[in-house]
Amino acid sequence: MSAKKPKVYVKEFFDRDYTAKEAYSRVWRYAKRYRFRLVAGIVCGMLTAGTLLPLYQAIQPTLARVEARAPKAPAQAAAESAAPAQAPQEAKPAAGGAAGKQARKLEKEYGKIQKFAKRFGIDLQDEDDEIGLPLLFVIIVLVPLVALVRCGLVFLNHYCLAWCGMKTVRDIRCDILEHVQNQSMQFFGRIDVGQLMSRCTNDPQQVKMIVQHILQELAQAPFEIIVSVGFIIWSAISNKMLPTLAIIFIGFPLFMCPVIFLSKKIRKWSRRALERFSIVGSRIHEILTCIKVVKAYDTASFENHRYAKANDETLKATLRALRWGLLVGPAVETVGIFLICIFVLWCFATGVKLSAIIPMLAPLLMIYKPIKQLSRLQVQVEQGRAALARIWSILDVKMELQEAPSPVSKPTFDDKVVFSSVSFRYDTAERDAVHDASFSIERGKLVAVVGGTGSGKSTLGSLLSRFFDPSAGKIEMDGVDLRAIRIADLRKLIGAVQQETQLFNDTIENNIRYGTPDATHEQIVEAAKLANAHDFIMSQPEGYARLAGEKGFALSGGERQRIAIARAILKNPPILILDEATSALDTVTEKLVQDAIDRLMKERTTFAIAHRLSTIRNADLILVMQEGRIVERGTHETLYAAGGVYRKLCDMQHQK
Repeated sequence: MSAKKPKVYVKEFFDRDYTAKEAYSRVWRYAKRYRFRLVAGIVCGMLTAGTLLPLYQAIQPTLARVEARAPKAPAQAAAESAAPAQAPQEAKPAAGGAAGKQARKLEKEYGKIQKFAKRFGIDLQDEDDEIGLPLLFVIIVLVPLVALVRCGLVFLNHYCLAWCGMKTVRDIRCDILEHVQNQSMQFFGRIDVGQLMSRCTNDPQQVKMIVQHILQELAQAPFEIIVSVGFIIWSAISNKMLPTLAIIFIGFPLFMCPVIFLSKKIRKWSRRALERFSIVGSRIHEILTCIKVVKAYDTASFENHRYAKANDETLKATLRALRWGLLVGPAVETVGIFLICIFVLWCFATGVKLSAIIPMLAPLLMIYKPIKQLSRLQVQVEQGRAALARIWSILDVKMELQEAPSPVSKPTFDDKVVFSSVSFRYDTAERDAVHDASFSIERGKLVAVVGGTGSGKSTLGSLLSRFFDPSAGKIEMDGVDLRAIRIADLRKLIGAVQQETQLFNDTIENNIRYGTPDATHEQIVEAAKLANAHDFIMSQPEGYARLAGEKGFALSGGERQRIAIARAILKNPPILILDEATSALDTVTEKLVQDAIDRLMKERTTFAIAHRLSTIRNADLILVMQEGRIVERGTHETLYAAGGVYRKLCDMQHQK
């Protein structure tokens, strides 16, 4: 078997790009439902940045105290010894400026702590007073206190935002499913279900990253930068170092150059990785859905090869996005190191003291971490924007059937359904699937429609169920346009048994109860008996608790059909649509199913899409369709006698 080319991602018809403002403003519409915890998390992040300020304030007075206690050079010591003695009150040099004020303030606070400690017999310094008071104050009080406060704030910041993120993801996933289910069947005829599943499950997970990680960084990193930069400015003004400040602010924007350069590459490859991941989901969905065909044709190795290729393409795109993302951090780090080295060299060349440099250099070094966080944040922003574009694209699809602004309540079907010049064309088709169809279905009658493949039979049934709306003409029930009737009421009035019965991977009892949640076990058993299903259900030890399997694969075709008929009997709709339920069954099973259908049709209005003409010989009205048009109508006898299209169909099936 020749290998096919890897499946290429094709944009869905509803995909479009969104600006960062459009994408992220809509996240806020979801997140604001949890605004209390969201604001609490952001405020805690902001306060975390504020815990740096006490440490910054202690740096310069501490260094000034250390410099004052440092051993003097021999020449300086000899000069001071030759100088006249000063007055006692002048023996201790007074520290001037902001550093001096801070030092005196710290020593005053330390004195209070020292007195408090002595009450418990604790002496915080030795007789020689070797440890500087501000330094000791920082070590034993300020640092531990700030660390505890910071720890609590960081925990609350992370927990509150993570909580909001998970709640938001849940809400978006639920909204996507609700929105998708509201779309018309035209929508489902144009999409790849596997890729749709990826959008519903994987892409919303990126929103958690947006709310949790991005807001964590935005709540903390910018404010740490503001506090640090603010202290640098205050320190420069206090120490009359405005030229140094000017150099810092000239070099600071250079930190962001790598982020700006790499952001477009990150967004491009992040989106491509998501698209190719959806292809992987699509491939595995197709394989598992068509597993019988795969096994029948022994193509497991072929499908494994195709799946591996799809994974390889996804891996390549993911690694490309990863490489560009990982470059941001090292690039920012390298630029930062160069800028700090240049700043230190400039300070050395201009003869600035250590006690003046470090109070500015320490916050500058602290800025490095939040700037690096913000650089990683850009990666997350671009990845999130790519995912959000895919989410909002599907939520902006408008293909749902519109319910009337003031829908008519219709709890019963009393007279007839009338098709008046009804035409319908699928979005991707070049001609009408149904053209100018006019007929009526009277209450309690059996109306059948026959014709070749693609003649429009099933489309008529879908229009009656209002899976689609006519593009021309109208369908009325008891004189009321179907488009004016409340959709929930219309669905209750109509039941359907399809040729391809689909069951849920749940118990047989729950599959029969589906659509009638209040039904009792006794009612379910009675419906199963009428559908000739009770005997085969009870032949297994699990009985009604037996699992039907994925799409009912644990059951035979006839068993699935009888479960579907039991479901319709339990629902007890006044109008029944039958899409020939016996065409694919063997003779014995067909009789069992047909008997069940006959019971189901009793005293009901039935619209039957017939493949085996023997099943509709007694129909009150037979419609014969060709290329979307009703070309003949009448009873079996009149149509057969006319010798037209219907007779040819009967003769091909050897029915006379």
